[in-house]
Amino acid sequence: MAQDDDHVISVIAALQAFGREVLDPAQADAQFGPEAPGGLVRVRAECRGGKAERRLDRRVEALLQDRDGNLWCGWGSNGALAAELHRLDVSVAEDWDSILAAVGPDVIVHLAAQAGVRYSLENPRAYIDANLVGAFNVMECARELGVDHLLMASTSSVYGANTEMPFSELHKVDTPLTLYAATKKANEAMAHSYAHLWNLPTTMFRFFTVYGPWGRPDMALFKFTRGILEGTPIDIYNDGEMYRDFTYVADLVRGIRLLIDAPPVRPETPEAIPAGDSLSPVAPFRVVNIGNGEKVRLLDFVEAIEAECGRPAVRNYLPIQPGDVPATWADAALLQSLTGYAPQTPFREGVARFVAWYREYYGV
Repeated sequence: MAQDDDHVISVIAALQAFGREVLDPAQADAQFGPEAPGGLVRVRAECRGGKAERRLDRRVEALLQDRDGNLWCGWGSNGALAAELHRLDVSVAEDWDSILAAVGPDVIVHLAAQAGVRYSLENPRAYIDANLVGAFNVMECARELGVDHLLMASTSSVYGANTEMPFSELHKVDTPLTLYAATKKANEAMAHSYAHLWNLPTTMFRFFTVYGPWGRPDMALFKFTRGILEGTPIDIYNDGEMYRDFTYVADLVRGIRLLIDAPPVRPETPEAIPAGDSLSPVAPFRVVNIGNGEKVRLLDFVEAIEAECGRPAVRNYLPIQPGDVPATWADAALLQSLTGYAPQTPFREGVARFVAWYREYYGV
């Protein structure tokens, strides 16, 4: 996890999500050790009224739920009470109204979505409900509350059929290849309109193939690692001729955290926009790539997993799938210009961290 000069971000295990039993300290120590994976400290939590609740420091940098329902959170060192955890359906406006009105946030970071390119071919309606209706509900709440900064997740998939690389925020994104990509492109357009109409400072960040511990088990890294360790075949599409800009999750989190402190400001004139900045000429709005800035061949990624697992993969080569693009590659210069930071984890190092975590977590 990320570490700042003046505080350490740690993770709490020990909290079963929403109505389940909370692990007591002895159980947590037995399951995760006195320090959780990555040297992250366990913190006790409570359950109130059948709903998991944890108060967090203002400097929270991570929040996720694992496959068993355990809730993990970034935790600042001073223990101040600044946030509460709630579960809600982003597509239900009433849920947002009741929670955000009570909380009154200064900043909203919207990461909830129906993700995944391939699943959008199977269940497209889920993407309409979560990504379009859900994002609209968030934007409405941000408008009504007058937040200082709204940040929302987009994706490198919006670049679609674009072949000019590395992908720049200034490139056109008019050729999405899946409904997932189209919903995220629509989110960017929706957010721009709200930024223009209501002077709502908004940043959209485009993620590039995020990987690392605690990710979705349907992602390639999980499936490849599991298959290699079990000796079962792994599916490799486009006969391995795929390239991705693999971005380690801790780098992504740090990039988001730093962008919180860089809200866009409506320019006085279009000429005032610096070269290379995606800032809108008519709104306090910009899009920012968060990627490692490295185009990695998929087969090199697989070989790195093989090296960490200590055994070769049983490879099942297949044609490219509908909606897939052969390559992605981020130009991360704008992120660095705005924050002084750029993702910096080499993919082999990130794979090594992931496989070590996977072995510990699954006991293999």
